[in-house]
Amino acid sequence: MSSELTEIKTFIQATNPLDLLPEPILEKLIKQVQICYVRCDETLPPQGITDPSLYVIRKGTLSVIKNNQELIEKLAEGDICSVFCSQDAVSNTLVKADEDTLIYAISFSSLLEICVEHPHVGAFFTKPAAERLSDQVSKINEQEVVSSTLMNRSIGDFFSSPAVTIEETTSLQSAAMIMTERNFSSLLIIRDKALVGIVTDKDFRCRGLAKGLTLSAPVSDIMTADVQMIDVNASAYEALIKMNSRGIHHLPVSRKGQLAGMVTITDLMRQESLSSVNVSSMIAKAKDVTELSHISDLLPKLQVSMAKLGTSASSVGKTMSAIADAFTCKLIELAKAHLGDEPVPFVWVSAGSQARQEQMVSSDQDNALIIDDSLQEQHRPWFTQLAQFVCDGLAQCGYPYCPGDVMASNQKWRQTQAVWHKYFTQWIDKPDPKALMHCSIFFDMRSVYGKESLLEDVRQKMLKKTQGNTLFLAHLSANAIKLRPPLGFFRDFVLTDNGKHKNTLDLKHNGIAPVVDLARIYALSEGIEEVNTLKRLTQAMGTSSLTQGSGKSLFSAFEFLTMSKVKHQAKQLLEGEETDCFISPNALSKLDREHLKDAFKVIKEMQSVRQTTYG
Repeated sequence: MSSELTEIKTFIQATNPLDLLPEPILEKLIKQVQICYVRCDETLPPQGITDPSLYVIRKGTLSVIKNNQELIEKLAEGDICSVFCSQDAVSNTLVKADEDTLIYAISFSSLLEICVEHPHVGAFFTKPAAERLSDQVSKINEQEVVSSTLMNRSIGDFFSSPAVTIEETTSLQSAAMIMTERNFSSLLIIRDKALVGIVTDKDFRCRGLAKGLTLSAPVSDIMTADVQMIDVNASAYEALIKMNSRGIHHLPVSRKGQLAGMVTITDLMRQESLSSVNVSSMIAKAKDVTELSHISDLLPKLQVSMAKLGTSASSVGKTMSAIADAFTCKLIELAKAHLGDEPVPFVWVSAGSQARQEQMVSSDQDNALIIDDSLQEQHRPWFTQLAQFVCDGLAQCGYPYCPGDVMASNQKWRQTQAVWHKYFTQWIDKPDPKALMHCSIFFDMRSVYGKESLLEDVRQKMLKKTQGNTLFLAHLSANAIKLRPPLGFFRDFVLTDNGKHKNTLDLKHNGIAPVVDLARIYALSEGIEEVNTLKRLTQAMGTSSLTQGSGKSLFSAFEFLTMSKVKHQAKQLLEGEETDCFISPNALSKLDREHLKDAFKVIKEMQSVRQTTYG
């Protein structure tokens, strides 16, 4: 091989994704290279090149301009220009040399012919960034070895339907006969067709026989009231975690808000035993905060284990959030054991990443209390003590106090439903910077313990005010696009330039958070109740706020970024370091760097659309 070809080969070998080709294939490809010289201000393709071709920049810089005015990107030494791989793709795109530039041209048809056994190489150049990213996420998902098949299956695969119900006036004897005849361990109790309770074998023993009730007594005397349902589309894993954390074995299932059936812990546990479920079971059995604190030491190992198994970032987030819910529920129960039952109804809500079910190890607390409007002044000390006990307990279990004091222990976030209505009204009607900061936290809330309708009423009124509210959405959009993806014009990353994390990428603030913000805006625009980012994107797709294609691109970008975060944090946990979201590009493979650029490019484009929409 001549010295000239050797130099070309050395350069091409360092260019992604051509560096993935085997040596014999690469040598064939090198022989097809044409060396071209483009003078400053001249446009591509170079003189004499008529076939669709791929261009590798050896020296110099190129500008890629769309619609004769919009600068899309700049390409420099080592970059590849794939604009001219297809004749159809160049009608509105101009590529111009910013200085005298030396490039290597490769006929695209020759590339495909030589790389016929490596179709992913050709596909890399013909597919847009969003599609490349989607393909990569699909590959990762295919490789996922989830610790539980329950994560990927809905309750619809397990529950019994239709629901067997009896009226609350039914006698104990009649109820027992029905359970015996049908070999059921529980029955659902209704009043005027509405679910009001559940009765189980244990209730007959502990509340019926043990207390000497007569067989003619109504079943309402022994039933458990205020039963919570779970939607048929929820994951079976979520149901299992919920039952373990609350120490129950039966969970009514709803479809579109209506009672549809029942799922039992036996239905789910016969499938498999999960380490994360075991953690939740340990939490439910803990006797004090010290014991809970010891259990929390298992969480870093659990997150590392899931990362090693290839568990998706979405599943990791749901698992860690469910465990945080379990800790919270147990702490509330421990508090009530000392304080007595609540004087009026309340709901403990999580906010931020826990509410969105996207939490990881060492995430800060974000929580609040919504209390029934029947609250009297003499009741406040009970809720003050509850909040302080739970927040302190969570801190002991590895969930740091919120630096901004967004916790139920702060009286401002421990208020009646009426006050919460006022909060949201003020934030929406007067969206100043502080209000917008609160929106980014409290517009993502989820019930963890207590009377869920207290939160749902607040959410419904809030969504009525935000849907179609162009002034508020404009302010929210302007605030959301302040966090920009770290991409420079030269298709390279813009790295942090000072402090502890110098020369790294901030995945959280410059990648993940912008998608979370966009998904929240789409949800508020369309009146979507969901708070999980991927579910928000899914439900918003096809609406006036988000096209199907753009939604899928953002979905893939979010999955890839969160997967990168999970892998990064697993490595830190294994090395005994504190977790963060700062990644050095040098620690990534060349291909992962390209996919990361694709993800940032998708986000940048969607932020531009948002900016255009609301100026």
